[in-house]
Amino acid sequence: MLTAFTAGLTLITISELGDKTFFIAMILATRHSKRWVFLGVWAALIVMTLLSVAVGKVFQLLPQEFTFYAAILLFTVFGLKMLIQGWRMGDSPCEDECEAAVETVEKAEANLSRWGSNPAWVTFVEAFSLTFIAEWGDRTQIATITLAAASHALGVALGAIVGHGICAAIAVLGGGLMAGRISERTLTLGGGALFLIFAIVTALQGMPRAS
Repeated sequence: MLTAFTAGLTLITISELGDKTFFIAMILATRHSKRWVFLGVWAALIVMTLLSVAVGKVFQLLPQEFTFYAAILLFTVFGLKMLIQGWRMGDSPCEDECEAAVETVEKAEANLSRWGSNPAWVTFVEAFSLTFIAEWGDRTQIATITLAAASHALGVALGAIVGHGICAAIAVLGGGLMAGRISERTLTLGGGALFLIFAIVTALQGMPRAS
């Protein structure tokens, strides 16, 4: 369980930095209450993590050989995709994911009145909904499903939830400062390298023995 917790924590913390949800939280925190932005973002990520882990548990019913090789394949594909994406980026702090986040937030901000008149509630709902939608089908969701299928699901869930909390806090409290110092390209390349490391580690560990 400790290994699964560490894997979930590490993978989510690194790969979520510079992701679309990270930039959404960062942008919202400059416009609304940081507390409610953080709570909304983290709540959405917790729900998404629990759903992903539940799907991973279902995949554990499949033959171990399938989940073992599928995990290696998915980690490798995501790693290579992020490395290629990062290599093609410039050094600007705001590139693909950041620009998409800005566009998403601008559209939502134009329709805030439909979520009520209470500022705290409106901020929470906006942060929750934008984060949940952006995270659905994202690489971190699929990575969480993969880890949960190939490892201890509860450990992965706890590690991923803590990792998401760390990333959400960084985005809300210091995302603007970090984005000005570290480019999206650097974060993307780092995330791609981490996915490849997980693919190699999973392959070296070998297929789990049936208990």
